[in-house]
Amino acid sequence: MTSAVNVSELINQFEIAARLSAQGRLVARSPIHGGELARLALSSGDDATRAIDQAQAAFLDWRSVPAPRRGELIRLFAEELRAHKAALGLLITIENGKILQEGLGEVQEMIDICDFAVGLSRQLYGLTLATERPGHRMMETWHPLGVVGIVSAFNFPAAVWAWNAAIALVCGDALVWKPSEKTPLTALACQALLDRAAARFGGAPPGLSNVILGGPDLAEALADDPRVPLVSATGSTRMGRAVAPRIAARFGRAILELGGNNGMIVAPSADLALALRAALFAAAGTAGQRCTTLRRLFVHESIYDGFIARLKRAFAETVVGDPRDAQTLVGPLIDEAAYAAMQAALAEAGAEGGQVSGGERLHAQLWPEAFYARPALVETPRQTALVRRETFAPILYVLRYGALDEAIAAHNAVAQGLSSSIFTNDLREAELFLSSAGSDCGIVNVNIGPSGAEIGGAFGGEKETGGGREAGSDCWKAYMRRATNTINFSRDLPLAQGVRFDAPEGLG
Repeated sequence: MTSAVNVSELINQFEIAARLSAQGRLVARSPIHGGELARLALSSGDDATRAIDQAQAAFLDWRSVPAPRRGELIRLFAEELRAHKAALGLLITIENGKILQEGLGEVQEMIDICDFAVGLSRQLYGLTLATERPGHRMMETWHPLGVVGIVSAFNFPAAVWAWNAAIALVCGDALVWKPSEKTPLTALACQALLDRAAARFGGAPPGLSNVILGGPDLAEALADDPRVPLVSATGSTRMGRAVAPRIAARFGRAILELGGNNGMIVAPSADLALALRAALFAAAGTAGQRCTTLRRLFVHESIYDGFIARLKRAFAETVVGDPRDAQTLVGPLIDEAAYAAMQAALAEAGAEGGQVSGGERLHAQLWPEAFYARPALVETPRQTALVRRETFAPILYVLRYGALDEAIAAHNAVAQGLSSSIFTNDLREAELFLSSAGSDCGIVNVNIGPSGAEIGGAFGGEKETGGGREAGSDCWKAYMRRATNTINFSRDLPLAQGVRFDAPEGLG
């Protein structure tokens, strides 16, 4: 069990005790045992306004700092992350419930995006464009955008913020972060490390990055404020439906990272041992609480029986328990509501004729206020409305297929479009899946599962996943504004498209 001393030591290490309040209404709990870790004061609407005020004032200074100099702040932040990787990874595990290897991996992901952003700070390139007018030059330039609002979810309580924060800061923006109410301590620890980096940097304006703690009202405050030109929101599709119209109503920008109902196809030619390992990690990792979790598995009828028998055995033998123990592969669900949603989905699946293996609650006597569950595998005869709906829990629906076209059509027949994969050694099958006639997701993989994306590529999806992109590639452009510049270095004034406009005599 997580001891009070253990958590107190982490709180002291990150110097966040000042944000704690014995009378606070925001209770941080550990899903490991369900017990209380700390209490914190909720931020009010006025607090959110003040945070935006401070960020806006900071932005007016930060935007004029040269981008490579801004990159130095992120380099220093990465140093702080490296120095405190073990402690921050443990805090993520205690507050989120993912196994320690994944907690440490999340901090490594933060370090990786910082390294990417430092290099990016010298590569915020514009284009030189061909112009039809002689004696002219046309180009585009990129400028800092303003205050970036970040709304993050509990399942990646640090990394998703870092994707946004590292890129936004090198682009010249300021930050206001509304983390999940379920992981406030992790957010405060991340902010504390950034504050230490800023102190070493010696020149970051106060209020450059702010954390506000609370519920949906704070996300709505960010969505409604015209001084926040960009809101990056990660969470459920329901959350996106609530926030996106408010941002659009004021013509703001949104990066939406919403639901995922990710699929994997296992073809007859696949390396089945490889596919088995990938399916296990993608379906059971993070207790099924990744946006890229594998939720639907399409297995060719010729290999179905043997493959599913092996996968059932792997699910049954997977160690579920305290996520700090090295042998544990699956930790607890975040809370009772998540467990209840899982059980409701399994009951519905059984009523529809699905064959359910696993899914039972574990360790209830040891930790009555925590919710551990065996990952569940559901063999279903068809893709019902339940299967097309995302349940944020370790449930894997399995379906047979005969022809690849049939499997791709079923794979795409859901509202979400985040991540996908195919296991095949047939070049034609792989290329079809990657083509415009294949997967309709934002992430499309071959011989690797749908989860575990690297920061170098753009992360995000289509349809009800929201269309947003974060992390690598050219995602930085979302955090800046583009200006097209035309410079006339001639003594003439030719108009575009050959338009003639003869000025009155005497104008020169």
